[in-house]
Amino acid sequence: MATTITNDQVDAWVAGYVQAWNSGNPTDLDAIFAEGAESYEWPYDTSWVGLDEIKEGWTTRVPWQEGGWKFSWTLLAINGDTFAIQGLGVYEKLGTFDNLWVVTLNGEGMCTTFRMWNNEV
Repeated sequence: MATTITNDQVDAWVAGYVQAWNSGNPTDLDAIFAEGAESYEWPYDTSWVGLDEIKEGWTTRVPWQEGGWKFSWTLLAINGDTFAIQGLGVYEKLGTFDNLWVVTLNGEGMCTTFRMWNNEV
């Protein structure tokens, strides 16, 4: 039987993502990504496969947060083990980005596939 995630699981996963982004510490990703997870981001043609590659990729993004940033989001849909959100990241130095995330979780609430469309506004 397929897993059906809940609103609480979505809230917890997004909070974990924001915590990892705030800290810049790649070990925080252990709490939200499964070992063999995949992460894709457009339009940057980012393709990170496996937790180690995801961690390595995140470390290159730490400077993006210099000067501070804020993030807000809205749940768009849950379909079985996958959810979609619209997020808005406002960075002091980089600008504002409207995101669409499509995230698939396993039975333990860990991300197995992360897809983000990142649009500067």
